[in-house]
Amino acid sequence: MKLDKILTTLATLLLMCVGTYAQTDSLRLRFVYEGTVRDAVTGKVLQYVGVSVPGRNFATVTNVDGDFIIKSDESASELTFSLLGYKSLTLPVPDEPGTRMRVSMAPQSLTLHEAMIISADPYSLVDEAIKRIPVNYSLAPELHRSFYRETVQKRQKYVYISEAVSDIYKTSYAEDVWRDNVSIDKSRVLLSQKASDTLTMKVLGGPTQCIICDIVKSPRILLDKYELAHYELSMDSPTTIGGKLQFVVNLAPREIVPYALFYGKIYIDQQSLAFTRFELFTDMSDEVKATQAMLVRKPIGLKFKPREMSITIDYKTEGDITRMSYVRTVFRFNCDWRKRLISTSFTAINEMVVTERMEKAVKIPHSESFRQQKALADVTEMYFDPDFWEDYNIIEPSESLEHAITRLKKQQD
Repeated sequence: MKLDKILTTLATLLLMCVGTYAQTDSLRLRFVYEGTVRDAVTGKVLQYVGVSVPGRNFATVTNVDGDFIIKSDESASELTFSLLGYKSLTLPVPDEPGTRMRVSMAPQSLTLHEAMIISADPYSLVDEAIKRIPVNYSLAPELHRSFYRETVQKRQKYVYISEAVSDIYKTSYAEDVWRDNVSIDKSRVLLSQKASDTLTMKVLGGPTQCIICDIVKSPRILLDKYELAHYELSMDSPTTIGGKLQFVVNLAPREIVPYALFYGKIYIDQQSLAFTRFELFTDMSDEVKATQAMLVRKPIGLKFKPREMSITIDYKTEGDITRMSYVRTVFRFNCDWRKRLISTSFTAINEMVVTERMEKAVKIPHSESFRQQKALADVTEMYFDPDFWEDYNIIEPSESLEHAITRLKKQQD
């Protein structure tokens, strides 16, 4: 099944009026912990590190600057950090409230027989992991809370920023993904007021990406026999996630089909055979197919050149159950009107992190569900409250994003 058929949503850059959006405030997350995560060897900041409160259901990830902020309803004594290729780390929080944590994570060195793992049959391995989905993933409905952010950059300048806290109702992994749904709890949008920055088109993602990008629950994207037959699989060097050894399976197109396929990697837990991570990059060798996968609609006379469409999906294991924890989509393209000689580059990035798993799985009413066909900007108005996300877990904005938010706010004054 073509990915663009089920993974597209509107992200519309239109001028909007300033207003107030009705909110349901949460006053539970009173304990706040912040810090920066770096590589213990090189000192480089580490992006997309999973940060969680042990014994609680709260989590987030570090931003591109390696910074994180995480909140809890109870005082935490420790925080846990995990990242692909690094040793999982649990550290005590500072005694002094407000003190930033300085976290150093060491690369994980493998001591097992890598040659034996690399020589495994990738087709049999993936097939066995598919068979174990009912064992490794929840067969009971669950309700998660997540933070979602989508940004669009024109060259290096941010022209659109939209954020939301959403609730995600996921049915059993024995049921179809289309029974899952999402509701928006709180959201805001900031965008450029310059006419030259406005662009209307459909891009990958949206608040429902946490449902439609769940490859484990949507095997028609990649994991059914028909789709896998289009790919050449091979074993790569093993790695670790959260201190656990992972099989790594390379993925590359082996057949010519009417739509664009992927290159990428599939990560499978060595012990449980649970799928833990997918890294997928749309094949750009055929520009027509890549355009069909990326572009749903554009204005007449607009030239469009695809550059990248990629998706990363992380799953986290708690006890015996593995759950989706983080999704990031990247959408890069060049476009401009035909009369111009130099095209303009655009980058759209959407990311979603599950920040909390609720104790009771209350189904979201159909009337409150966010529809896949809508854009977050269509249902959200401008909001300038500096404490807008005070009582929610979010992905800490990067320094560049903070500056962009300040500039976009000034445009509205």
